[in-house]
Amino acid sequence: MPQYTLIYFDARGRAELTRWIFAYGGINYVDDRIKKEDWLERKNVVFTGKVPVLMVDDKALPQSLAIARYAAKLTGLVPEDNYDAAMCDSVSNTLSDVTGESYKIWFSGKSEEEKKQEFEDSFYPNIKKSFLERLDKILTGREWFQTDNMTWADLHISLVFGIMLKKSPEKLEQYPAVLALTRKVREIPSIKKWIETSPQTPF
Repeated sequence: MPQYTLIYFDARGRAELTRWIFAYGGINYVDDRIKKEDWLERKNVVFTGKVPVLMVDDKALPQSLAIARYAAKLTGLVPEDNYDAAMCDSVSNTLSDVTGESYKIWFSGKSEEEKKQEFEDSFYPNIKKSFLERLDKILTGREWFQTDNMTWADLHISLVFGIMLKKSPEKLEQYPAVLALTRKVREIPSIKKWIETSPQTPF
């Protein structure tokens, strides 16, 4: 098996989905976390100058969702059916967009009170109308998002909305199917262990 090294900042961020997938699949890898003070020095030697990057032996794979999908294939979390696989890609792309919108607020340079207000006034209402309501309807009556078995899309849903569950649980309680899936994935022993033992960072 190749040697895997996942390069990212000392944060959950856009590398955490791959870490969850590796944890679920029991894949050994080096979790290479770049300290803030070391970034300028290391930026020039990182492929594309951006992270995350997954090193597969001496080959570099950039882009967070490409990395997560690669890891998911290693661990049997990508459906064999092309349409099902594409639907997993679709929801993960949407979740990545949601995450990106939250990062714009967190790293806006505004005060904590201003950030909190922006989440209340625009972020939560927008994802409610554009995504959460639809996702809850899709998940109602289903065990998993797309197939009869768990996929990497289910992990991604739980990862993203687990953050909302922690910060604003009352908002997620309006969507019982999303809430149930979020909690169920987090109770999988390997995922639960990773959540409990992984480095605790603000993002």
